[in-house]
Order: sequence, then C-alpha cells, then structure tokens
Amino acid sequence: MWERYKIDSTVGYGDYDESCMFAYATAKVIESIYNFLQLENQKVIAHMNEWMLGMAALYLHDKVPSIATIFTTHATSIGRSISGNNKPLYDQLDNYNGDQMARELNVEGKHYLEKVTAHYVDCFTTVSEITGKEATQLLDKAPDIITPNGFESNFVPKGKQYNVKKEAARHALIYVSRQLTAKNIPDDAFLIGTSGRYEYRNKGLDVFVEAVNRVRLVDPNRYIVAFIVVPAWIKGPRKDLQKRLSRKTIPKTALFDPFYTHDLMEVHSDKILNYLHHLDFLNYQDDKVKIVFVPSYINEKDGIFNMSYYDLLIGFDLTLFPSYYEPWGYTPLESIAFHIPTITTNLAGFGMWAVSESSKSIESGVEVIERTDENYSEVSEEMKNTILKYSMEFSPEEIAKTREAAYVLSEKASWSHFIDYYLQAYNIALEKRKLRIKK
Repeated sequence: MWERYKIDSTVGYGDYDESCMFAYATAKVIESIYNFLQLENQKVIAHMNEWMLGMAALYLHDKVPSIATIFTTHATSIGRSISGNNKPLYDQLDNYNGDQMARELNVEGKHYLEKVTAHYVDCFTTVSEITGKEATQLLDKAPDIITPNGFESNFVPKGKQYNVKKEAARHALIYVSRQLTAKNIPDDAFLIGTSGRYEYRNKGLDVFVEAVNRVRLVDPNRYIVAFIVVPAWIKGPRKDLQKRLSRKTIPKTALFDPFYTHDLMEVHSDKILNYLHHLDFLNYQDDKVKIVFVPSYINEKDGIFNMSYYDLLIGFDLTLFPSYYEPWGYTPLESIAFHIPTITTNLAGFGMWAVSESSKSIESGVEVIERTDENYSEVSEEMKNTILKYSMEFSPEEIAKTREAAYVLSEKASWSHFIDYYLQAYNIALEKRKLRIKK
C-alpha cells in the first residue's frame, strides 16, 4: 500500500491494523470468487463502506481493475475527531486542512487511508449533504453522489401485536425505574429516551441530560422518566438491581445511586454520571422527573431488560437525538418507523432530509431543531419546551395523529425509495471502470 498508494501505515494505531487486515482478506475473497466464477465478462461491483474497508477497495483497484469499486464514508474520521475534541467543526470548516488536523489529533493513519481511497475508487459517495461538504473540505474530494441510508420496516409489529409489544416494553421500562428509585411511578408515566454510540458531545448526550434536567426544574404535573441507552465499559448488570427485579413489590428505599442499571468499570470518570452529579439530578424521591442510564447493549442477555433494542424502543412516547455530529442518524429513523415521534437537529443528515420532506415540528412526526457551534443552551431550552408541550398539552387524538405522521414519514425513507441513489452510484462506477479498462 505504501509502494502503490503512498499510504503510511506507521502512523496507524489501535484498530487500524486489524481493520486493514480484514479489508485485505475481504478483497482476497472477492478476487477468488471473481476468478473462480469467471466473471470477467460480467458487470461486477465491490461496494466498500468506511475507512475500515479502504484497503479492500485499493487492493481490487490495483489487482483486479476490471471490478468497479464504490466507497461510501458515513462520517470522515477527521471530521468526527474534530467535533469529538470540542473544536468548532461547522463555523470553521472552510478553514480546516484535513491533513494538518489529522496530525494534530493523531488520526493520520485512518485519515490518509480514507482520503486516498476516496480519490482512487470509481465512485465515492457519502450518506448526506452535510457529510458531502465535510468530505469535500477535509478529504479534498467531493462525493460523486449522495446515497442516504434507507430503512426496512417489515419487522415493525402491526395491529394487535404492536400493542402487545408496546405494553410489554412500557412495563419493563417502568418496572426497572420503580425498583431503582423505590418510587411507585404510575403506569401512564411519559417515557422518553435517547440511544446510540457513547459519543458524549457528538450524539448530544450532554444536551439530552441538560434538557431533561430543565424539565425537572419546572416540576411538571406528570411523571416523566428519561432513559439514556448508550453502551459503555461495564462490569455487568447491577446485582442489587437484579435481586430487586426478581420481586414483585416496590422496595421502601432507593438503591445507592438510583440512576444507572449496570456497574461501570470507570464510574468516577463517566461523563454522563459526572454531569448528573453536577446537576444534582440524582432521582430524589420528590422528583417527578427521573433519569435512568442504561450503559449496556440491549439484548436478551443484558441482565436487566433481557429484550432486544427494538422490543424496548417500542415502549417510548418520545425520543430525542440532539446530535452535534451525525452524518445520517439511524436512531431517529428507527424511532419514527416504530410510530414514535422524535426530536433531532439540522446537523444530522436525517434531520436535513426530514426538513426537505416538510417535517420540522413535532406535529409532523420529527422536530428538527437548528443547532450551531454555539447554541447549546438554546437547543436544550427548545427541547425542554417540546417535551412539556407534547407530554402535557397534546390530547390523545393529537398524539395519535403525531404518531401516525411519524410512521408515514419513515415510509418515505424506505429502501424502495433510496435504492435509486445506489443504482445511480453503480452506474457511475461501471462507466468509470469502462474508461479505466480502455486506457
């Protein structure tokens, strides 16, 4: 890779080597299948996603040039690093040099591999316009086409099954909250949530906590429970909570730190818990607004809920994803596919798409809040207001309409619509391949 493409792997670290070996092996498998099936006269395309498969695309470009190559970046490694290191990505984007920032932030290996791949493949794509602008500036390569992420909703429960699943999820969420806090949280409590990777600033986890805390300080008339479902480095489920969950009665006293479900390996350095302590948001008995941090992957063996993420998601009334850095945003799309209205921002690719579909307020299924490098407080306040409005002012009929609007919007993002962008990308790649072979 150094001799052919001048990719310096000596600056790679962590998962760089493993990813490159996986990419190399992937390309060898493709090459083997291509030769074994004698596909020389067929239109063959290899579609690689993210820098982790960059070397696969480059290997095929070099060794099997008759295979057309597509490379999709869902988030540039340097863009994610800039925003994750609390630097202003958007106001200063035009002033950033990708190579210089990669050296400063120590992500040279990933950045150079991603950049070279974007330049050499037959078709380079990103998942949203906002990531396209980022790639143009930081990788010095504009995408050939935007290929947004679609969703397949054929596994979303319908009819009676939907209601059964919803009630089971609500029961699980409320029951865990009761056992943590020793509070008889009512069955009609308003349940809100956020989820995704543990990128504290990028995913807007700080804004989520701030907004929910502002709701708490208002002291609303309705019980509200907010869940942060974000995997962290954990030891396992809390044993004291597991013991309580095996009972059917509500305990008289709350657990110690009654706001997280699994024991963390580095509890004192966890950003979410530290912020909760800073805000004195510790699930006091008189608080009608509770918060629960679930730092585990949600599955049938998580030790607390023991159900899949989708089986838990269906129980929420509202989700919030106030992202600062979000090239697309599957989590809000998943939410509306399950008839759950969501709040996101214009810095998420999905949020920009929702606005293009005339969805900007919660009544239309997706509320898109304008977010900048500087307006953290304003975003938190706007989210607080929407939580209060939707949970306390909407009638059952208005809620039903909002939930239906969310689902209808999700259908517009199905693969049956978005596949057209990929077909265009495939045609671009095949035409470029044809020109390369002629040369």
